Amino acid sequence: MNRHPVVEVLNKRGVTVEQIAEIVFKLQRPYNDQLQMEACVESVYAVLSKREVQYTLLTGIALDEMAERGMLPQPLQAIMEADESLYGVDETLALGIVHVYGMIGLTGFGYLDKEKPGVIRALNDDEQSIHVFLDDLVAGLAAAASARIAHANPNAIGYVDESVCK
Repeated sequence: MNRHPVVEVLNKRGVTVEQIAEIVFKLQRPYNDQLQMEACVESVYAVLSKREVQYTLLTGIALDEMAERGMLPQPLQAIMEADESLYGVDETLALGIVHVYGMIGLTGFGYLDKEKPGVIRALNDDEQSIHVFLDDLVAGLAAAASARIAHANPNAIGYVDESVCK
């Protein structure tokens, strides 16, 4: 179900909403034994509905595509081709997505950036394409969708019952 135009752009780069939702499920299932995959898919779509998320994804993907075509000025072209570990701009852009849902998203992103589960690993290890931005953007999207679910789950770690604050 393609409810957002950016989903088509993701699909063209080899990423599906379902692959992102699988990562969200793995992040949140330990804290919510009632969690269903459909809720994870819905959460990814909810994050994708935010205009700033769409713009961030489109920008990062465009930079990856331009690098694949050799269209960036030097030294940026060489940095992108080598996927320099100290570049950091890719993570910085992804953090724009993560911060939509607060600090829990940030910790989730850090974990995903280190472990690279699922489609994130596939993008990172793909030697035929340049995914300097996309692997981090997918991690950011999954972390934000996971944080969104955590905020709605009263059994999540760190959840504060509002009645305690009254």
